[in-house]
Amino acid sequence: MRIRTRFLRTTLLAAAACVGISATAQAEQFVFATGSQGGSWYPLAGAIKAIVEKEHPDVTITVTPGGGMANIVGVATGRFPLAFANSISTVDGLEGRPPFREPIQNVCNLGVLYPQWFQILALDSANVNSVEDFRGKRLTTQQNGHTGEILTRSLLSAAGMSYSDLRSVSHVSYQDSVNEMKDGQADIFTLGTALPAGSVMDLASSRDIEFVPVSEEVFQKFKEENAAFQLRTAPAGSYPGVDKDAPAITYDTHLIAACDFSPRIVKAVLSAILDNLDTMATITNTMADLTAAEMATDIGVPMHPAAEEFYRERGAS
Repeated sequence: MRIRTRFLRTTLLAAAACVGISATAQAEQFVFATGSQGGSWYPLAGAIKAIVEKEHPDVTITVTPGGGMANIVGVATGRFPLAFANSISTVDGLEGRPPFREPIQNVCNLGVLYPQWFQILALDSANVNSVEDFRGKRLTTQQNGHTGEILTRSLLSAAGMSYSDLRSVSHVSYQDSVNEMKDGQADIFTLGTALPAGSVMDLASSRDIEFVPVSEEVFQKFKEENAAFQLRTAPAGSYPGVDKDAPAITYDTHLIAACDFSPRIVKAVLSAILDNLDTMATITNTMADLTAAEMATDIGVPMHPAAEEFYRERGAS
């Protein structure tokens, strides 16, 4: 009887262990929301996924397209726990400023990654030298609600215009926008992403384009709305054929997560980035010299507790 009881106890313990392992594996399957295909977020998430899954075989990450605004709302409402976001939009969300209907909750910062550039590209043949020249032109931009599209509306508003002042407006993916520009169906392409952007490099390989500069007056209207905006200079040579420096509106890409998201996964993701900058730089070269201190920059969004611990361990705080 004692042997049989010991066997039964051992069997039950083994079964419980299996259930625990299964539950853990299930808990480590999650969705990582990124951006439109053709931008930098989607391939960057793919690189992070590959590294994390290789180093942690019990973790499975599903990378999905998303958008700056939608990602913030998705994390806040529990649709997914991890996403890329733009600093300006996250700050707006925490404050409950439009287009957010109310302040978001349970969204924490994991780290700043690189500047995002609000890029205004025009065909040379379109004769667009400033935002004021948009009137009567054909525009292609992102889907409604994406950060680049929201910034485009703000840009027009700063110049006293709206979509109705344009000849046509197309809300499509980066690649579809490129195709419209290549085919002569659009004059202007606006997008928010890293500089240079792969989709724009594709466009510049077949059409003559120019980077439309933003005036100080227009920039100040953005700055008044959100202090996270910065004016940086897109240098000549950013794209083939672009031979002039151009002032551009910028902000920062950062990682966000639910504030109660797994500390182990948070640290795994941050390690995947910081310990593999050579890989990250093949997607966006602005990450080549990224440091833990830069990632830990305070942008007005509460830091995830595990991220705070990670940066302390890396000597960044």
